[in-house]
Amino acid sequence: MARRRRGQSEDDELPEDEPLYVISVAARMVGMHEQTLRYYERMGIIRPARSKGRIRLYSRRDIDRLRQVQRLIDELGVNLAGAEAILKLREHIVSLERQIEELRRELQAYRDRLLPAPAETSIPRGEHEGRGRQ
Repeated sequence: MARRRRGQSEDDELPEDEPLYVISVAARMVGMHEQTLRYYERMGIIRPARSKGRIRLYSRRDIDRLRQVQRLIDELGVNLAGAEAILKLREHIVSLERQIEELRRELQAYRDRLLPAPAETSIPRGEHEGRGRQ
């Protein structure tokens, strides 16, 4: 089992998309009413996982997304449709950045195959001086 660093919670070791929190806990974490979370789910803003008993389970990624929506609405005055559009654009940007990085790696691999590293071409001192005078 991996050891935790001081101040690191057990949740920090789990993947961001691991379903962890029931709706009451998630609502408390983000300071929203449970009904608001259900509404956001109906609108497609979040998609919590479901347990075998059909209980909503929210991941840390879901919690972060809810906090982003809350910030956009409360602090920046964006309406819900605008917040949703902004989040989708952010996700698209992240996806494009990943694609760019992958293309850079592929390009570098092609360059490495086509253009081998320059070889040492220096001639030891003294060897070239005597050859031209003979």
